[in-house]
Formats: sequence, structure tokens, C-alpha cells
Amino acid sequence: MQIFNPLQTVTSLFRSSPKKVGLPPGTLIHVGEQKVERPIFSCIEYGEDHLRVQKDIPLETCLESKKSAGVSWINLDGIHDISLLERFGKEFNLHPLALEDILNTGHPPKFEEFDDCVLLITKMFFFDRQNKRLEAEQISLVLKEKQLLTFQERMGDVFEGVRERLKRKSGRIRQRGADYLAYALIDSVVDSYFHVLQKIGDLLDFLESELLSHPSQELLQQVHHLKGQLMFLRKTIWPMRELTASLLQNESEMFDESITPFLRDLYDHTIQVLDTVENYRDTASGLVDLYMSTVSQRMNEVMQVLTIMASIFIPLTFVAGIYGMNFELMPELKWRYGYPMALGLMLICAVVMLWFFKRKKWF
Repeated sequence: MQIFNPLQTVTSLFRSSPKKVGLPPGTLIHVGEQKVERPIFSCIEYGEDHLRVQKDIPLETCLESKKSAGVSWINLDGIHDISLLERFGKEFNLHPLALEDILNTGHPPKFEEFDDCVLLITKMFFFDRQNKRLEAEQISLVLKEKQLLTFQERMGDVFEGVRERLKRKSGRIRQRGADYLAYALIDSVVDSYFHVLQKIGDLLDFLESELLSHPSQELLQQVHHLKGQLMFLRKTIWPMRELTASLLQNESEMFDESITPFLRDLYDHTIQVLDTVENYRDTASGLVDLYMSTVSQRMNEVMQVLTIMASIFIPLTFVAGIYGMNFELMPELKWRYGYPMALGLMLICAVVMLWFFKRKKWF
């Protein structure tokens, strides 16, 4: 099993050319890694009676969705092309500060209102089974009146369930607006946290069983790294609690009052995620204590055996010391059975002491 590296997880979020100090607000600079070869647009237009799905389309085709009578969901995979994002922002009248936050992949989750749109920034997590570490990706959502624009760092997300629901004509999502679609996407992100936490919980159970049977420094180091990853997860998910709370308290015209119960449920799920993370952090701390107690117990067992052996040899050494003094007038030195008598006396002492230790239940 490979060792966790929480620093690698954290620094990977901020590795790239950082933003220079002193630039004016709204300056577009990509902060993060380029995770796709080229940006890819996709668009889903839907209403109660129609659905149109387009994949890998040019920007010009996306612009046609502005004329759609229904709801349009435009997704961009790959946000490293600044010129393309700047053009996209001009076409959809996005504020430069919103584009700046979208390009900064190290930005914490946030909720911000603009004149004609709402910006939502979330974090999506994946658990790398092979390397046993967390991978984070920023997802930005811009909610307009009849449009939802999403920006992802790479291909692949947790929204496949939402896409399947859109294909079903009888689903609730087809009958509601872009605000409900935004809620559905954020809800999918929060639900994915439970799957990640389930994998971490399985790993904690594995480490616990290994620490009980074969405690080692390598396992202890893995526990410490796992605690670091849980700390990173908590620091990232905690702003999600503020984001969902802001959604509940906002008075923006972009959100209809009918989705308030759904937002309240989303807030409850976020609290459950944070509680689970805290419980796992306590469990990881308990594993460190378990390691220390297990090692201490094994050390005590070793010391107990050594103490018993030393205690047995104390009288044997005493007898051997007496008959090893070689005084001239010691009668046993010239006795024919002196040597067997000394060995017999040592054996009797050892047997008596073993019987005494056993009676006291010292071993």
C-alpha cells in the first residue's frame, strides 16, 4: 500500500503560474493545471416537451441556445484557454470578477450575486484507489434566468444521474427552471462526498485491523497522512456549508421560492458530510492511540517474559556463585555427588519459581 501525501493533494490545487501581485481586479489569469488537451463545449436544451443534447460543439453553436424558449445547460470542460473564456463571457455578459474566480481553480466554494446572474463555486472530489489519495476538481456554475453555465477543469463528473433524469420526460427536473437544475447539480456534488467518505471509512477499517494484528511504523505513517487528507477535506467542505446556507438565505430573483425545501435538504446533507468527516478524524486519532497501546502491550509482554527469565536465573546464579568461590574447606567441592546436587538444586529452584509465577497468574 502506498503512503498518503496530503501536501501533494493540497499543492496540486495551486500548482501553476500564480497570479501576479498588483494586477487590477478582473484580470483573467488561469491559476491551476491544464487537465485536458482542448476545451470541449456541450449543450443540453430542454423543456417539458423537448430535449436536445449536443456534445463537442463549437462556441458558435452554444450561442444559438440563447434563443431557446426552454432551459439551456452549457458545459465547458477545460478552462485553461483564457481567450476562449473571455469571448464566452462577453457573449453571455459575465462579469470579469466572475470569470476571474472561475479561472482560479484554488478558490474555495462561494456564492456571489451579480446584476443578472449568480456565481456558485463548488469542489468535486474523487478517491484515487490506486494511489489511495484524494483528488479535487473545481466546478463553477453561473445561473442566469433560463441558462445554466458550468465550467469544469476536465472531462468526467458526477452529473450523469442528472443527465439521465433530463432524458426522462416525466421527471420533475424537466418541468422546472434553471434554478432547479443548479440545485440538482450541487446536490449531486454533495452526494458524491458520501461515496468518497465511504471509501475512506473502508480504508480506516482496514488500517484498524492491520494495526491490531501487525502494527508497524508504515501503517502509523499512513494513518497520519489519512488524518491530513481528512483535514484537507474538512477545510474544503466547510465553505460548502456557508454556500448552502447562503442559498437558503438569498433573496435573488434567480431562485424560485418553490425550491426552498430542496435547498434546506441540501443544507442538511452538507451538515451530515461535515459530521462524518469529524467522526473519521476522531477515528483516525483513535487509530494512533490504538497503535501506541498495541505497541506498548507488546512491549509489556516482551518485558514480562524477560523479567520472568531474569527472575528464574537469579537463584541459579546465586547457587552457581556460591559453589564457584572454590574455598579450600568447602565440603561439597570434594563430594562425589556435589555437582549433581548443585544442578538438582538449581532445577528445583526454577520449577518452584515457575509454579509460583503460574499461581500468581503472571503469565
